[in-house]
Amino acid sequence: MTQLFVVGTGPGDAQLVAPKALAAIKASTDLVAYGLYLDLLGDVCNDKQHHDLPLGEEIGRARLALNLAASGKTTALISSGDIGIYAMATLVFELLDQQLQGKEDHPEWLDVEIQVVPGISAMQAGASRVGALLGHDFCTVSLSDLLTPWETIEKRIHSAGTGDFVISFYNPVSRKRDWQLNHARDILLQYRPASTPVLLGRQLTREDESIRIITLGELDAKDVDMFTMVSVGNSESRHIVNGSREWIYTPRGYSKKL
Repeated sequence: MTQLFVVGTGPGDAQLVAPKALAAIKASTDLVAYGLYLDLLGDVCNDKQHHDLPLGEEIGRARLALNLAASGKTTALISSGDIGIYAMATLVFELLDQQLQGKEDHPEWLDVEIQVVPGISAMQAGASRVGALLGHDFCTVSLSDLLTPWETIEKRIHSAGTGDFVISFYNPVSRKRDWQLNHARDILLQYRPASTPVLLGRQLTREDESIRIITLGELDAKDVDMFTMVSVGNSESRHIVNGSREWIYTPRGYSKKL
């Protein structure tokens, strides 16, 4: 049986790539990814056949990876962060589901052995940079309405606000989408104070990383780009300062025991 590794390589820092992910890449002859992800991995990708498809070609990448594996090539489909969170793993299984329903004509895909290798997500990397932002219940919401209707996204933001979840926004803005983040901010302001701490983490763990701590009231889409993770604390999240060092943490209720 041929092998397809579906690999998450973390937020960018080579030291945060899991040993199991490295082993999967080393075992593969063919690597399928957006080119930047292979560049970030460095020498481990040497002597491999690279299949670099641009952003926007996610379906093509998943199809190519399945086809390569089905042809007998040990293949790694690679994405940054965790490949199961807003990434390529779901497309692989959606294509397999389509095949099982008779909507695809690739029965050879069903003979591929698939192993998903998780990675550290951007929200985890961002939270670690400022302390313990994800210390209590949290959720993620993608603000991209390319595949999900905005009405559905808006309902989920209201639900996160009602539930008082720490919330991390993926895909907060893009060149063609510049209003959703401010709208999301205004929704959350109905449920938590304007002083709620917010993390803006750009290019997390990479050479040009930028970390800012602001408040929910200060959050503005003009200060965010597609490389930025936006994480909003809940109503109890605390921003604390010790000299030049500052942190955010979300308490779990231990103060009653301290």
